[in-house]
Amino acid sequence: MPTITLKFKENTIAEYPINKGGTLSVGRLNDNQIVVENLAVSGHHCKIDSVGEGYLLTDLQSKNGTFVNQQRIASHWLKNGDVVTVGKHTLMFTHEGAAAAAKPSMGDMEKTMVMDTAMHREMLAKSAKAGAPAGAAPSAEGGDEGAAVLTYLAGGDGEVVLTRKLIKIGKAENNDIVVKGFLVGGTAATIAKRPAGYYLSYVGGMSKPKVNGQPVKESQQLKDYDKIEVGSVTLQFNLTKP
Repeated sequence: MPTITLKFKENTIAEYPINKGGTLSVGRLNDNQIVVENLAVSGHHCKIDSVGEGYLLTDLQSKNGTFVNQQRIASHWLKNGDVVTVGKHTLMFTHEGAAAAAKPSMGDMEKTMVMDTAMHREMLAKSAKAGAPAGAAPSAEGGDEGAAVLTYLAGGDGEVVLTRKLIKIGKAENNDIVVKGFLVGGTAATIAKRPAGYYLSYVGGMSKPKVNGQPVKESQQLKDYDKIEVGSVTLQFNLTKP
């Protein structure tokens, strides 16, 4: 069974098995499955989901970020030996044996969205000089939500970063995300960036797109961790802070 080992420096604090189909939440508050008592850790910092045969780590908009093997990520498919850093603690992912090679799919699935680590470290240094608690980052001003990422949960590999204002999803080859399905439209849905946020809109086809299992008849604003289903593809929507 895959296991998460919580460590502080070289000291092992606890081990947590990940059950098939389960979730482990990580954070400073006591309602998390893995509680990390450190001011640099957000109340709800990140989570690990068992998805199919893989294990998906997702940052929960934490102030100081989640790192895998020293690279900041928004989401990441874990593999045996990965070291996740939250605050001053580390989480070692162990999944030995034949099952360790099983992933939702091969190729780009292991790619992660890498953020600017140098900038993050500089921000922490400045906050420490200003007398902030160790590891704490200053709050972002304004409501700028940054970019967004779609992570494949089924039917594809890796991630799609929403760098353009409009993304098309459908059966036709000229779509940004091509899906399969007899009842899926040539262009089945779009995801548009508007001043208020990101919106998924139904365009055409007998099969309507779904958000969290519910059909979208016209247009719906997307929220962090929404699950989007269009034909053969399932995606998780995540916002990333600027």
